[in-house]
Amino acid sequence: MTLSWKARRRWALFALVIALPLYIIVALNVVALFERPHFLIELVIYAVLGLIWAIPLKRLFLGISQPDPDAPKE
Repeated sequence: MTLSWKARRRWALFALVIALPLYIIVALNVVALFERPHFLIELVIYAVLGLIWAIPLKRLFLGISQPDPDAPKE
């Protein structure tokens, strides 16, 4: 099922404004549960967690900044 351009914009906004801050809070709390690792290991953990959220949402963000392709031409 393909989402319309308008629906993708709404879901992208939801992902950036609501879901991403919640993901950051959860990721920080999960990492805080473990004993603090070496600085470089901690840096790698945060870098991986910083990229993981974008992989499933990549298709959602494609073309969002472009004009609506389904809009009537002027």
